[in-house]
Amino acid sequence: MAKAPQPGTVKTRLHPLLGPEGCAALQAELIRHTLALTTGHGLRSHLAHAPADARNALAALVPANVELRPQRTGALGLRLAAAVEDVFASGAGPLLVMGTDAPTLTAGHLTTALQALESRDVVLGPARDGGYYLIGMNRPQTGLFALEPDLWGGDRVFAATRALAEDEGLTIAALPELRDLDTPEDAAAHLDAFSTGADGEFPTRVAAMLRPAERP
Repeated sequence: MAKAPQPGTVKTRLHPLLGPEGCAALQAELIRHTLALTTGHGLRSHLAHAPADARNALAALVPANVELRPQRTGALGLRLAAAVEDVFASGAGPLLVMGTDAPTLTAGHLTTALQALESRDVVLGPARDGGYYLIGMNRPQTGLFALEPDLWGGDRVFAATRALAEDEGLTIAALPELRDLDTPEDAAAHLDAFSTGADGEFPTRVAAMLRPAERP
């Protein structure tokens, strides 16, 4: 799930550091990075994109074997549910759903998630801000996206989703917590960990794009 890298519409909380054009370039790189992980892992990959008319622009950005699917209209939960239903209807499964906001996501996380689904109904990757960077399932558990609209984007998304899964009697596995890249504070934390060698998984190209954030 990703927004097309159009200036002024993506990574807006990073505008003070990178500007609209820089944020669009960052979004494009995060999309490339995430899809390189999934396709390199041998996974059938789909990009559910918004807006719906961004298909041609994205086709030039992503690998040819990535299936482009426009997101439906409506709130995020409805769009997630529709995307999951569409992909399962195409014969896919198990399914890992993720955004492009977690730059330290690795192929190892994908392997662990798929292995977890061999014995669990659902796998969740918690983000440090209270959301999640990945949700995986063996069948279309669209009820897990039925959060109250005001919860989406807040710090209770992971906890509320886990509670929904427990209420439905689903077995759950959790991945390690990762930090998203959404705010200047996130950028500073990632760069600090990268520069000290504490975060060897941070993409070098993303780090280079964030370097202007370190300048006075």
